[in-house]
Amino acid sequence: QVRTVASGGGSVQVGGSLTLSCNTSGLTSNTYPVAWFRQAPGKEREGVAGISLGGTIRRYADSVRGRFTIFQGNDRKVLHLLMNSLEPEDSATYYCAGGRRSDDAWFLPATYKIWGQGTQVTVST
Repeated sequence: QVRTVASGGGSVQVGGSLTLSCNTSGLTSNTYPVAWFRQAPGKEREGVAGISLGGTIRRYADSVRGRFTIFQGNDRKVLHLLMNSLEPEDSATYYCAGGRRSDDAWFLPATYKIWGQGTQVTVST
């Protein structure tokens, strides 16, 4: 079963930065990770950032636009999320997703077939 593995989380202070990375066990482009989601305790999983498979289109949630940047590695199998100016509200477990079924709803979890282990981000004051 193809899965993703997110890494790079940690604990930072307000205003700090982190870069998350995501790898996939898949071998074909339709399994490459193309989106980041996050889920805080007691809240629903929400889309944070997405990128087209070719890397030319990027979309961001309003809450992170201007602070977060999604980008791919050279072979597109690796996905990154650069997070700047972190706020306590950014604290959550971050997941990467692949296998996008449709271009209609990038920030809907059901749009993606491939998930895996998340990485915890904690922002403290």
